[in-house]
Amino acid sequence: MKKLIFIFILAIFSCSKDKTQFTNNLEGYWEIKEVKLNSGVEKQYTVNETIDYIEITSDSSGFRKKMKPEFDGTFKTSKNSETFTFKIENDSFNLHYKTPYHNWKETILDISKDEMKVINQSKDVYLYKRYTPINIQ
Repeated sequence: MKKLIFIFILAIFSCSKDKTQFTNNLEGYWEIKEVKLNSGVEKQYTVNETIDYIEITSDSSGFRKKMKPEFDGTFKTSKNSETFTFKIENDSFNLHYKTPYHNWKETILDISKDEMKVINQSKDVYLYKRYTPINIQ
């Protein structure tokens, strides 16, 4: 019953959003704030060693890359990235990732310029906040 209510609420919120709203807010630097695992466990993240950089490369695709912020305002990263395609399916905004090692889907439940909530195929819910650099002077 809980799953049915969750799907219904997801459908209501997703119907009121369009592709442009998602893509305008999706690009940029994001860090995990908290995770609510399907098992009921909640994890809070107060410090993140890495953040996600997301870039839209066309009207239906983009990539995500792990970045490590440095104290001087620069980032360290590898050449590896995860490419994705995005589309609205069944009134949900889905990101379909594909790497040489794995394919998976994430659904954006909510997004604004400052926060993003994503659910993965394991039903774990990730809350991201927009990354703001630490300024040490």
